[in-house]
Amino acid sequence: MRHRIHGKQLCRDSEHRTAMLRNLAAGLFEHGQIETTLPKAKAVQPFVEKIITIAKRGGFNARKRIEQMINDRKIHVWVADPNVPDSAKQNDHFDLPSEDAIEFNRYGEVRKAPRLVQHILTAVAPKYADRDGGYTRVIKIGKRRLGDGTDLVILQLVGEEEGPQVGGGNDSRRRTQKQRRRDFAAKVLVATTPVVEEESPTAEETTAPEAEATPEVAPETDAPEAAADDTEKTEE
Repeated sequence: MRHRIHGKQLCRDSEHRTAMLRNLAAGLFEHGQIETTLPKAKAVQPFVEKIITIAKRGGFNARKRIEQMINDRKIHVWVADPNVPDSAKQNDHFDLPSEDAIEFNRYGEVRKAPRLVQHILTAVAPKYADRDGGYTRVIKIGKRRLGDGTDLVILQLVGEEEGPQVGGGNDSRRRTQKQRRRDFAAKVLVATTPVVEEESPTAEETTAPEAEATPEVAPETDAPEAAADDTEKTEE
């Protein structure tokens, strides 16, 4: 019996589960969306929405309450990482800080960077000032994790519907088989269709139009004889 058991256990003890939910929520607030399994996404959804609701109140008490729920850390460090390609540094959900706002010491350690709690209070919460709940959504992308084959989804903060839509996942097995049958049928149809070859014209047909096209020219010897006949008629 599940007496005094709240939520999903996710096959983890309480400490591991709490740390996992905090890390998932931190990644969601930093990047705007994360890819995870469906049970984890459903488990972290109420945790994320509760943090946003508290952040909308503002003030010192809200900040302290959020710091108790989620670990404060330096974020957006990957913006200044030279190993990360420029195509991966785009974020359609939040305005990323400039590389000057992130500083490293001589040992490569982060010395200055934006903080997660401040980011939640100043960037995330104001976006949902006029929205009462429903700050996240789960998008099924049709992918499965290698190994156990569990469904992978994208957990995303709502409010960026104008940006690039998430989709284009793998087709189902039935669609793949159907497409293969169509391709095979098309190949068979092309192979069995007789090819009608046009008959090449004969030599007589090729020479006949040329003969008709060239006009008949009188021989050159006829012209002097005709002139002589005309002179004889005039003398008479």
